[in-house]
Amino acid sequence: QVQLVESGGGLVQPGGSLRLSCAASGSIFSINVMGWYRQGPGKQRELVADITSGGNTNYAGSVKGRFTISRDNAKNTVYLQMNSLKPEDTAVYYCKGLVATTAQLDYLRQYWGQGTQVTVSS
Repeated sequence: QVQLVESGGGLVQPGGSLRLSCAASGSIFSINVMGWYRQGPGKQRELVADITSGGNTNYAGSVKGRFTISRDNAKNTVYLQMNSLKPEDTAVYYCKGLVATTAQLDYLRQYWGQGTQVTVSS
């Protein structure tokens, strides 16, 4: 019913920047929270940042001051601007949405994108 498609990953040098995008489509009434998670090799998936429909944001301490999350509610799209990238940021980045597919807004389901690879290396 709902698909999240991510884009924008790639290979960058330390100190470089990337902007990730994730567009949700399908039977969407509204999206409560959208977020970015990442999973490095041999590591657990961790929250990078999330943002509510009202624009409130939350960041992992490791990315504060470097990453900025934003969303376009009209497009059902969330972005992650990543600056001053470090090798430690290398991971597969996934977006997540808590989605209401009907006007029953208290019933939310969690959807994940397929992930996009970010590699930070000289």
